[in-house]
Parts: sequence; C-alpha cells; structure tokens
Amino acid sequence: MMYLNCHTWYSLRYGTFSVEDLCRLAQSKGAINLALTDINNTSGCLEFLKLAPGYGIHPLVGIDFRNGARQQYVGIARNNNGFRQLNEHLSRHLHLKKDFPGAAPALPDCYVIYPFEKVVADKKTAFAANEFIGVSVESLRKLKFSPYLEFRNKLVLLQTVTFRDKKDYNAHRLLRAIDNNTLLSQLPTSEQGKLSQQMVLPEVIRREFEDYPHIISNTKQLIENCSVGFGFGKKAGNKNLQVFGKSREEDDRKLLALCYRHLPRRYPRPSEEVLARVKKELEAIVRLGFVPFFLINWDIVRYAKSKNYPFIGRGSGANSIVAYIIGITNVDPIELDLYFERFINAYRSSPPDFDIDFSWKHRDDVTDYIFKKYANTALMGTYVTFRRKAVARELGKVFGLPKENIDKLSAGFFRYEALDELERLVLRYSSLIEGFPNYLSVHSGGILILDEPICNYAATFLPPKGFATVQIDMNISEEAGIHKFDILGQRGLSKITDTIELIKQNQPSAQIEDIENVSVFKNDPNINNMLQTGDCMGVFYIESPAMRGLLTKLQTDSYIGLVAASSIIRPGIANGGMKEEYIKRHRIPEKRKDAHPVMYEIMPETYGVMVYQEDVMKVAHNFADLDFDDADVLRRGMSGKKTSKGQIGKIERKFRENCRKKGYSEALVEQVWEQIASFAGYAFPKGHSASYAVESYQSLYLKCYFPLEFMVAALNNGGGFYDVETYLQEIRKCGGKVHAPDINKSDHPTVIFGRDIYLGLGYIKELETKLIGQILENRQFFGAFKSLDDFIDRVDISIEQLGLLLKIGAFRFTGLDKHHLLWKAYFKLRKGKSLSKQAVLFRPRHRDFELPEFTTNRLIEAYDQMELLGFSLPGHFELLKHPMQSNLTAQDLRKHIGKPVEIYGNLITAKRTPTVNGKYMYFGTFYDKEGGVFDTVPLPREADIST
Repeated sequence: MMYLNCHTWYSLRYGTFSVEDLCRLAQSKGAINLALTDINNTSGCLEFLKLAPGYGIHPLVGIDFRNGARQQYVGIARNNNGFRQLNEHLSRHLHLKKDFPGAAPALPDCYVIYPFEKVVADKKTAFAANEFIGVSVESLRKLKFSPYLEFRNKLVLLQTVTFRDKKDYNAHRLLRAIDNNTLLSQLPTSEQGKLSQQMVLPEVIRREFEDYPHIISNTKQLIENCSVGFGFGKKAGNKNLQVFGKSREEDDRKLLALCYRHLPRRYPRPSEEVLARVKKELEAIVRLGFVPFFLINWDIVRYAKSKNYPFIGRGSGANSIVAYIIGITNVDPIELDLYFERFINAYRSSPPDFDIDFSWKHRDDVTDYIFKKYANTALMGTYVTFRRKAVARELGKVFGLPKENIDKLSAGFFRYEALDELERLVLRYSSLIEGFPNYLSVHSGGILILDEPICNYAATFLPPKGFATVQIDMNISEEAGIHKFDILGQRGLSKITDTIELIKQNQPSAQIEDIENVSVFKNDPNINNMLQTGDCMGVFYIESPAMRGLLTKLQTDSYIGLVAASSIIRPGIANGGMKEEYIKRHRIPEKRKDAHPVMYEIMPETYGVMVYQEDVMKVAHNFADLDFDDADVLRRGMSGKKTSKGQIGKIERKFRENCRKKGYSEALVEQVWEQIASFAGYAFPKGHSASYAVESYQSLYLKCYFPLEFMVAALNNGGGFYDVETYLQEIRKCGGKVHAPDINKSDHPTVIFGRDIYLGLGYIKELETKLIGQILENRQFFGAFKSLDDFIDRVDISIEQLGLLLKIGAFRFTGLDKHHLLWKAYFKLRKGKSLSKQAVLFRPRHRDFELPEFTTNRLIEAYDQMELLGFSLPGHFELLKHPMQSNLTAQDLRKHIGKPVEIYGNLITAKRTPTVNGKYMYFGTFYDKEGGVFDTVPLPREADIST
C-alpha cells in the first residue's frame, strides 16, 4: 500500500515520531511505498532513503509546503533533480521568510499534489501535467458528490500520516500549543492536524477505494515513476569540492610546489627523516584524493594571514608535516613524534580533520570569505532538542499551571505522590516529548564546501547572521559523504590581538616579539617559571584551578610538559588512574621503574603511561604488533569515532592473540587493554594538546611582559574561567590601579592609561547602550566634558540614566561630591526622558543652587558599586568590619606544611564533589589580601571519604 504524505518529528512542533519509527510503523502495516514529506523541511530525507530499504520499503521523498499549519500542496521528487528543485523552492521562501503561493511553481522533475479540500476551496480547474488532486479516505465521501470526480486522470491517494495513535495525537496538540504560545484549551482547530491522519490498514484503503480503481492505479503509476538515490557509508564517495583550481593535476602540482617552497622556512636544514616524511605524506594525500582538502584549508589560512587574523590549526591535522610546512598548523610533528597515520591511513575514505580556530571577532569575516570564494557552500545545521526541564516548563504553561507549580516541576523538587492529576500529566508528556527536535540551529563551526549544489542534498534556511545553513546535521551528512570544514571562534585569540593593540597604544616604544615566533617563548625561563608556579590567571586553557594545580604538582617548566598536562587533565586518563601515576613517575624518578619495560620503551616521554590518543596507536603497533591502519581504527573506536560494525571486536581479538604470542601474561594484557578502553571519548590527540599549548605560550608571553594590557584584554573578551572581580584583583596584584567608570576617560570596554585602568561604561548595569554610544560620539567630536552643566547641554539624557553615572562617580573629575551633583541634576532635569532630540542652538543659562554639606564614606561608595557594577572596587579585605586575626598569605603556606593554619581568603570558585558515602566535599579556590591564590579541600564532618 502507498502513503504519499508522511510526517516525522522533523515537521517541527507538529510531528511525533522519528524516521526509524515511521519505517517500523510502515513495516507493521504492510506498507511498501512511502513518501516522507515533512512540513517545510527535508532534514529526514537522507536518513529515510538510507533506512527504508532495510524495512522493505520503496522510499519517496518530498515536502509538505505549508503557510503555518495551512497546507498548500505536497511536492514529491521524481528523481534527484526533482529533489534539488524542491529544496531550492523551499530554500527561497525560507530565506525570504515569504509565504508559499497557492499554486506551485514549475517543478518539472516533481509531482505536485493539491489536497482535495484546497482544490475545492480555490475552485482550481487547470492542472499541469505533473499536478494532481490528493484524495484521502476522509475526503473520498465528498468527492462522490463533486464535479472533480470527472478529473479521473488527476486523482491520486493522499492519506496523510502524522500519528500512530491517540497518544501521538495528544502530544501533537501539546506541540502545537507550545508553537502557538497558547493554552491547550484555546488552541484553534485550524492549527492542528486531525486524529484521522494515521496509517490506516491497507485493506481499509482497498475497501474504501473499491469503486475508484483509477485512483489507486494513478497513484501506483506516480510511485513507479519516482526514484531518488544516494550512496551511504563506503558507497557514498566524497561529496566535498574535488578540484581547488582548474584540474586535479594542477592541484597536485600546486600542493607539491607549496610544500617544497615553504620547507626551508620550517626546516632550514631538513634531515633525512623530514624529507622522507614529506614524501610519504604527499604520496598518501595525492593517492587518497585529499589534495583539495589541504588547499582549501591553506587558502582559508592564507586569507586570515592577509588580514593579520591570528588562528590556531589543530585537530588531527596537526599530525601532518605538510600542514605544518604550508602553514595550516604551528605544531611540528617531528619535534613531537606525531604519527601521520593518526591523521590519514588507508582505511580512511573521508577527509581528515582540521579544526581552525579564529578570534570570535574575525570568524564571521573568514566565513564570509569562504561563502564568496566557493560556490556550493553552507553552514552545517544542528538540532536543538526539547530538554526535560524546558519541556516541563512549556507544558506547564500550556496546561495553565501557576508559576510556582511550573517551577517545582521544572526543577524536579517534588514527591510524585503529592502531585495532582494535571501535574502528573505534564510529567507524562514531558517524558514523551523530551528529545524531540525543537528547532534548527547552526553547528558550532561546521562549513560545507561541496562539489555540487547544496540543495542536491537538503534545503537551507537563513539564521540571523545571514549565512545559508543546511537542514541536516553532521551525522547523516557524513554518512552521505558530505564532510564539514571546522571554522571555529574563540576568545583566547582575541585576547592576544587586543593585548598587542593595547600595548601599542599604552607603550608605543615597547618591543613586542613576533607572536608567531613561539620557539622564543618555549625557551624563556620567565615564562616557564609562570607555568611551574601556576601563575596562569587569564591564560587560555590553563587558568582553571584544576589545571593550575596540575601544573604546580608536575612542576611543569617546558612546552613538552605543558602538552602532556593539557591531555592528562582529561577525564579518561584521570578516571583510569593514569593521571596520578604519571605525576608520581614525573616527580619521583624511582617510580618509573614500576612501568613495564616494553611500555616504557614505547613511551619514554610519558614514563610508560598512555597520555594521548596516539599512545593507543603506539601501544597497539609496538606492544601488540598491529599495523598502523588497524591501530588507528582502534584509536578511532576508543575515542568515540564511528567505525565499521564489528571492527573493534575483531581488532581486540587480534590484539590479545598477538600479545599472547609475544608471551605477555594475561594480567598484563588485560591491564593494558583496560587502559586503552578508559580513553574512550575523552583523551586528546597529542597534536590537539600541542596546538592549545602553542596558544597558551603566546598568552603567557604577553602576560609575563605586559600583564596589565593582557588582563585588560582578558576583561574585554569576556574574562574566562573566573568572574570580573577576580581579574580585577589580578590587575592589582600586577601593579595596576583600577578606577570606576569615568565620563571623560572610559570607553564602552575597559581602557588602560599607564598603570591606570578605567572600567568601561558597559559595566554599569541598566545604562543604555545607545546612550553610551551617544556619549562617546559627542566626546570624540567635541572633546572632554568640562562640567555637569556642559554634559547636560551636550547629551540628551534622562534623569534616571544620569543618576546611574553620578552614583558610580563618573563625574568625579569635577571635584564635587556625587551626592551634591545628584541633587543638582534633579533640579536641572525634569523626571523622565527629555522630549527633544535636536541639538540646542543657544545653550540655556544654568541656575545654581545652595545645597547643604553632604557626608559620605567608602562604605556608601562600595554599596553603590556593588549595586551598579556587581562588585566593589576597594576589594573585600578593605571592607572588613573587624581586623584580620592572621596575616598569613598564600606564599607562606609552604612554610607550615603539616601544621594547622588560619588564613583569610576571598572565594573565587568552588566545585562540589560527592563522596562515597553520599555526602559532599568541595574544592575551593581563594585569593588572599595580596592577591595570592590558594586552594582548599573542605571535607564533610565525620565522613569517610576514602576511595
């Protein structure tokens, strides 16, 4: 039997089950011809084409075109060209946010089916050759008494499938209420489907249409003329751009020329090892057809360099010497002994991974360049799903529950027995809807650059930033041979560029080392001492308490040590006990004897402990005699990557058999395998850690020699792991003086003049962004404000907004007390916003007033700052009511090991961790009165925390 209009949950906030559920439903009903036609969406089509044959289904794909819930027509693709035409038609309207017209455009390789009810309403009598009238079991009764009964060749079966049962229908109504932001009781019938939209049994359809065999015949003929096909998995091929320049041969020559031209820059005197590695990689890259992939990444990086945008090339691409030589990465794979097979091997049909990080300020421009340079480009889509808390909140609104009841259900603080019937209903349907796709969003960094038009595979939509985004996610796209380029944004790189700009402004004569010359930083003892002491506040990736604690435990004082620490901090290594073992062996050379001789020989750099993803490959190859290709398949499987079914089991058997042949004990083999397994989904590739370490060293250099500019840049880029107050304390520790916002000194972000740091006007809560722009623009054109009267004459401002500036002390340059100025402001400005936006031709004369003396103190100042900034500038230690009973500081703690101490600290951050007996312990980080940081571990009272 045949169903030409089936919906899944990709009919967002309408459909109620997955693509696979639709296939199971069809199989249970004996349906063999099925068209997936989600509402204004083709997200499920590729998945349906992949899954359907396994359920004995002949799959058709198309789109149910609707304006809101109002159905216009259903389009079904006759072939791949037709699928593209449907996607293009849908994309045009989604991009322009236009309604679909009542009549479909010319779609020559598609069939267009108008629902019978719409045909009747529109009195449509003219139909193109590929246009039909869709009749359902329900509408058949009306057809019998309609003139459209005579349109024998145009009638086809259109039985819509949206629900499996009444439960699905109820969930659908809830989704529609959520989508319409209305109470369920007030949901219009026009905004919901009908309960009859189910997959009725084939015998029911045959019985109902017994007198209309031509309708069934027409439908069968339509179905037989439809065939859309894609390859999946190994049959998919590579859909990415196949030629970068004019031809494959030219691309091959270009990559070789680039590589050998830039070789002397990276390796002035290349060794035989380097030359052999270059030759080996180039041969593999050309043989496997990955040359365009390298050239596209090189082109993107070249554009960034032309704009002086900093970037970090990371991912497994850092294992490639070719990538290092042509400038995609800054990680030397020879220095770090990185395996190329971690990046590319004979088993790999998909392009390898490059993750390229840009500043969050520059990524959009880089993306814009990619879209303009390459024809078939789109951002990768992703689905945001309904989460339990959110869906409970939404359903609570739909059912009209009071806010306190909704908060209770969303937070999960309730006893089920104490809930009323309506609350239990919310929970029941929350569990059903949880996990449904809610809306389409944009992948964090994926960009598609394809050989053929994007609409060959799916429709696109247009998010606020204006880049076309495909309606499929990375999972099904990779199955279809569509592989993303990862262009990501981060704030760590912005800290670097902003620091350099601040140094040029604040210290014009300062000599700044080339930030790309990382080898200088790696060998600087001052920078390495910062690592050793954990002086990393504000530094990308290594500023967290856990990371700083690890660096001090390891006494890390080198680039190689930092690369190891960046990977050791990951959960897989820590959970497997390898982190503590590594620390012991690093600090106590005698402990290195505990390593198995073979493991120590394989990994001398990490004392026989597996630290990186590559170590899985090393152990598999050297310990168990697996070849590199098998070793990388094992590594991919253990790191959560997709592998062919049964591959890991097969390789595990081979691993164990080879180990037995080599005479290892069963206990040792099991121990090594368990270490490999503990890596699953967590361990970093060494090249990834090395890339992060490069950026950390760049930041450490700036913090070491230009600490104030660096910390200001950190603040202006959203800080990092800690809050603003902690970074301000770090500025004071580095010798800076922090000032409240000033109307003549401050900008929107924080600024620095010598050692004086003025907080940005943007920090003042409730101060309007538009007003800040007006103030700065006026100051730029007409100079500094001379007085409060001058400011009032020049800036259109309400008394409420002016009050914020006065309370924070932004007019302290006048030498007048802020309370005095506040009274004057209230006399000079009427309450409420000013009525005129025009400039004043003649300035009015300002009256002055005799005011009494006002008294103030720093406590009042601190309270105002807490209210308007969220923190006080004097710092907590200066606001203590009683003097401290101890002068002990963080740097004194080493002198009191094993002794009880009393130390005063301001809490920076705390992490709660459960103990084995169900109680909680905390890891707390504090700074002392001098800005020194120390960590504490408060334990639960009378708790056994042994592990």
